[in-house]
Amino acid sequence: MKIGLFAINMGACAEPESAARVARTAEEAGFESLWTAEHVVLPDPHEPPSPLPPEAALLDPAVSLAFIAAHTSKILLGTGIIILPQRNPLVLAKELASVDVLSKGRLIFGVGIGYLEPEFSALNVPFDNKGPRTIEYIEAMKAIWSEPKPAYDGRFFSFSGVQSYPRPHQSPHPPIVMGGLSKPAFRRSVTHANGWYGFMLDHDQTRDCIDGLEAAAAQHTRPADLGRLETSVTPSVEIDVDSAKRYADMGVDRLILFSPAQDADDLVAFVESTAARLIGKV
Repeated sequence: MKIGLFAINMGACAEPESAARVARTAEEAGFESLWTAEHVVLPDPHEPPSPLPPEAALLDPAVSLAFIAAHTSKILLGTGIIILPQRNPLVLAKELASVDVLSKGRLIFGVGIGYLEPEFSALNVPFDNKGPRTIEYIEAMKAIWSEPKPAYDGRFFSFSGVQSYPRPHQSPHPPIVMGGLSKPAFRRSVTHANGWYGFMLDHDQTRDCIDGLEAAAAQHTRPADLGRLETSVTPSVEIDVDSAKRYADMGVDRLILFSPAQDADDLVAFVESTAARLIGKV
C-alpha cells in the first residue's frame, strides 16, 4: 500500500523551514506522496460546515508544491484537493503545468467541487452547477495541456486560438484524482478521473464509498485511457498494520495520513514513527 502525508501546506507546514524539513523527512522515510489542502478564504466567524477557523493558515497549493519540489527529488506531490469551480481553468492549467515541469513529473491533480457557499460568494463565483462546471474545467485543462491546436467550447467555459507552453512534464497530463463522497462524485471519478480520494473515512464509510464507486462503474462507461481507478483515503481512525490492511483488503491503494501535530518536531516524529510501523509492512 502507498502511504502519503496530508497537509504539507498548512499548520506547522505553513512555515517554509518546517515544510521543507517535513517533506525531506517523509521522502527519506519512504512516503510515496505529499498532499495539500485548499480554501482560498474561510468564513469569519467560524461556523459549520467550515472545517477551520478563519485564522487557519493555508498556503496556495501550487506555490507550496513548487517550493516542496525544490527540497525533494522523488516524492509525489498531490493537491488534495483544489476547489476547481472557483478557478479559471487556463490559469490553473498554467500553474499546475509549471509545478509538473519544475518537479520533473511528480504532480497529482486532485480536484473537488467545494461546499462552502461563503467562500464562493467572496470569490464572486456561482455556487450552483458546481459539478458540471468542474467537468468542463477538467476537459478544458486537458485540451490546453495536450491538444496540438487546443480549443474547448462548453456551456460554462470556452476558448480557442491560443497555446500555453510548457506543457506538463507528464504526457498527456498529470493524473487527475476526484474527491467527494456523493453519487455524483463517484460518477465523475469513473468517467473523468484516474483516481478517487475520500477524506476522513473510517473502515465502514470507506466500504460504502467503494461500493458506490463500483455501482457507478456498473452504470457509466469508463474511458479506456483513464486506466484502472486508483483509490486513496485519509483515515479518520488510528492506523496500525492491521487497520491499514483492512483498508487494503477493501481495495484502497493509498492511505494519505493526517497528523494533528501543530509543530514541526511533532510532525517529523509522526512521519518517522509511521514509516517504522507501516512502510513495507502493508
